[in-house]
Amino acid sequence: MPEQSIDIHDWKPAHNPWAIALTVTLATFMEVLDTSIANVALPHIAGSLGASQEEATWVLTSYLVSSAIVLPISGWLMARFGRKRFYMACVIMFTCCSMLCGLAPTLPLLILARILQGAGGGGLAPSEQAILADTFPIAKRGQAFAVYGMAVVCAPAIGPTLGGWITDNFNWHWIFFINVPVGLISLYLSHRMVEDPPYLKVKTKNIGKVDTVGLGLVALGVGCLEFVLDKGQEKDWFGDPKITFFAILAACALTFFVWWEWHHPDPIVDLKLLKNRNFGTAVFLQFVLGMVLFGSTVIIPQFLQVLMGYTAQRAGEAISPGAVVLMFMMPIAGRLVSRMDARLMVAIGYTVTAVGLYNLTRLDLDVGFSTIVLWRMFQVAGLAFVFIPISTLNYVGVPRDKNNQISSFSNFARNLGGSVGTAMLTTFIERTQQTHQTALAANVVSGSPAYTHFVDATKTALMSLGRGADQATQMATGQAYQTMLRQASMLSYQNAFWALSVTIACLIPLPFIMRKPPKHVAPAAGH
Repeated sequence: MPEQSIDIHDWKPAHNPWAIALTVTLATFMEVLDTSIANVALPHIAGSLGASQEEATWVLTSYLVSSAIVLPISGWLMARFGRKRFYMACVIMFTCCSMLCGLAPTLPLLILARILQGAGGGGLAPSEQAILADTFPIAKRGQAFAVYGMAVVCAPAIGPTLGGWITDNFNWHWIFFINVPVGLISLYLSHRMVEDPPYLKVKTKNIGKVDTVGLGLVALGVGCLEFVLDKGQEKDWFGDPKITFFAILAACALTFFVWWEWHHPDPIVDLKLLKNRNFGTAVFLQFVLGMVLFGSTVIIPQFLQVLMGYTAQRAGEAISPGAVVLMFMMPIAGRLVSRMDARLMVAIGYTVTAVGLYNLTRLDLDVGFSTIVLWRMFQVAGLAFVFIPISTLNYVGVPRDKNNQISSFSNFARNLGGSVGTAMLTTFIERTQQTHQTALAANVVSGSPAYTHFVDATKTALMSLGRGADQATQMATGQAYQTMLRQASMLSYQNAFWALSVTIACLIPLPFIMRKPPKHVAPAAGH
């Protein structure tokens, strides 16, 4: 028994840890990229397959729902089947289903392939993060998570630009085909380099029976919740009976799931880990990080395309330089996390992010491309100081054999935060836009000096171009109304960035609830 203990706790991977980190990061980048790259191709997919725009959105929704279901249970699946085996199975499924997506001749077959692709993709990130946690000693985890974090935060920024370029120059099928060679390389390298530590092999042999009730409840609850978040704004939330039904079903299923898993001797999702102060706080911070990262990545291109008239590719080019900043900041954060208080780093990161988001409230209809690029770069500069320390603090004070559960839980929190943040922001923008329209419409009336001046100036300009007086008056009035709508929409985006900024500012002191990670860890603690 002592020999077994030494073997477990003194284990080191046979290959260079950095080679392993790059191997799993390759698959991470491929999977995260796929969540955003298809967005800009939806109109082309709809037109090619004879589907409506609304039907084509199921290409995105089906993937999100499927991956959301797999995320929380991936920790249990790793323990059940072995982490390397589960990871490679996810890579195989994701790669094969990417090929099927590209070959799909009809929308139903494409959606089916996307569901299976999402199931494979959903299991990649948690298993990769758990692999990194076991591969690197605590002192070097920050740098390892920096490499992983570069893929997580850069891929969504690059996705729209790459997807737009591929769609414009080739066709939408290639946004899925490009995953195949990357997946094959990842599979080969994973087979050669990735291995399960001894403690995980022992745990796999001792795993109990399948918790079928918990498995069914989490699939039902998370699937319904993701559907509600993705389709709620489009269907006017609880004004639609279908959304109301799925929301109630999700609430009931998840409530019962929490009770069931809390009392189950071998739960699929170990909810009792949340009692750990570090992990419970880290999960909440990961949730908020997802809201900010994914939410801002959605609404900034939306602002540029809807109000500024940018193409999808041009909008992607405006936010992609932010990824370059993150690629520069991630290694710096990775080195600093082992040299300074990780909690202070998170607080600094949130402060910079809050200021960057507040700065975006200055966006207006005359803003230039270079200004948007600079403001976006400033807005994301602090995220590296949030992502890396939180990923490191996740594991403080938690038994090493729970690494799989920790990684699946934290990734689920970040992805769920992204879904919640996107849904809340789009709803907030829609509702505040209506409020601003009502307020501004009070000035778009005959007798208002500003309105009269605008209409007269526009009418004069149109008549100088050869328009008749009546036609010029009608066109000037329509132009005034359209300008009012754009201004109302612009104000709603400014309000959204202000709300995000205030939310982040309120979280600045929260990291200090957590315990500091130990500087030196005895071998029995894991490394």
